[in-house]
Amino acid sequence: MKVRGLARVALSLLLIAGITLGMHEIRVKVGTVADYVSTSAGADVLVEIPEGATGSQIARILFDRDVVKSSESFFQVAVGDPRSSRIAPGVHRLQMRISARDALTQLLDSTRIPGLVTVPEGSWRSEILSTLATSGFTIAALSKALKSLSIPRGFSAREGVFFPAQYSFPNGTTEVRALQAMVDRFATEVSVSGLSAGRDGFSPLQLLTIASLIQAEGDEVDFGKISQVIRNRLKLGMPLQLDTTVHYIKHTRGQIFLSAQSTQLASPYNTYLHYGLPPGPIGNPGRAAMEASMNPTMGDWIFFITVKPGDTRFTASNGEFLRWKSEYEKNYRAGLFGKK
Repeated sequence: MKVRGLARVALSLLLIAGITLGMHEIRVKVGTVADYVSTSAGADVLVEIPEGATGSQIARILFDRDVVKSSESFFQVAVGDPRSSRIAPGVHRLQMRISARDALTQLLDSTRIPGLVTVPEGSWRSEILSTLATSGFTIAALSKALKSLSIPRGFSAREGVFFPAQYSFPNGTTEVRALQAMVDRFATEVSVSGLSAGRDGFSPLQLLTIASLIQAEGDEVDFGKISQVIRNRLKLGMPLQLDTTVHYIKHTRGQIFLSAQSTQLASPYNTYLHYGLPPGPIGNPGRAAMEASMNPTMGDWIFFITVKPGDTRFTASNGEFLRWKSEYEKNYRAGLFGKK
């Protein structure tokens, strides 16, 4: 039903350390703490920042590893720089004996994160395993590790639970630990967002499945409307007829044209043949898609189509949809969507 443009390269979310700067901690006065000067820098050292570490905890870790001259100096810089909230947990390669400001700069430098792996939003599990295989892991070992993961109740390791983000997997990281880190981040996200509790009669797995469809079908600006279209069609007993479910079956990326023959592929994931939701997610959605699955934008739309790149339209009228489809076909033949 939905005709997509070129495959969207989603920005991956960064694993946030979540620096907490409580008012009771902010007692440092500018110019009153010991700090290294830029000329005192020494050798590199590997420093691990735990997930959920507070600003004062990170400051203490840096001081203990002789990265900064005092924990107060780094905390003072972190308080005054909003970028500090973007520090990623995991291992960082930092210089010893540097100024607190330089320490923050290096903590924010992704090139200083050993074994950095980026998982884009909407990635299939197979794509994630292939990405990890380029970072020193093996497909065979990763496939075996899938059987040893601790998955939140109500979900499975088949698809959807490997949260898209940036991860740091330095040398020595096992396949189980790498995959479990993604699952653990997923567990945190669905708990904080409330998805794990279900909503509006949808189970957590159904919401995750809807989120994966939303992620695959459009850009973030349209997520809320796509979510509503899915709900409206389910309520009316209409097949979803989403092209991306067929692309998932065929494992094809970047295609916008779907043949009539493809819509007849025998698979429970084929939303042209089967009514209702697929049996599970068709990818690993990000936070925005999860939120949209629970909080759709209100409207009566039951059709949507990308007429040209950047121009996705929604309607409740079959006639209007067919007119837009003709416009899309004209633009497709004209090459507006790139290579056919």
